[in-house]
Amino acid sequence: MGIFSFLSKRKDWFTPQEHEAIINAIRSSEKRTSGEIRVFIESRCSFVDPVDRAVEVFFGLKMNQTEDRNGVVLYIAMKDHQLAVFGDKGIHEKVGTEFWNKEVSKMLSSFRKENYADGIVQIVTEIGEALLTHFPYENEDRNELPDDIIFGR
Repeated sequence: MGIFSFLSKRKDWFTPQEHEAIINAIRSSEKRTSGEIRVFIESRCSFVDPVDRAVEVFFGLKMNQTEDRNGVVLYIAMKDHQLAVFGDKGIHEKVGTEFWNKEVSKMLSSFRKENYADGIVQIVTEIGEALLTHFPYENEDRNELPDDIIFGR
């Protein structure tokens, strides 16, 4: 059994409307850029540092194989109240650590108010804007990765 064999299970962390809003934010953001955004949600983080888990998820989903190295994973462990954002080399070189820290801070603010879906939509939209600035959509671009939310264990 592989590390991601459990991904088909959908957790009820969100209402159907919230779920759709998150997917629409991913699609809307990706339509304007060659970048790829994935949202990975699970109950608990099995690592001390959620960034380490985000890196594992990133490589497990083969997000490092995008042509421009501009994939971004948003990792959330709901019950552990942990999250991280990990961007591949191409986008990280453009926006830097300060950008990621600012986005995580904004999302934490939404999460403290229990506005989970709104916080995710906001960060996905803002990451999409950064990707648009540095990796605008071109005619030959294609959606390299699925847009669905990935639900872990």
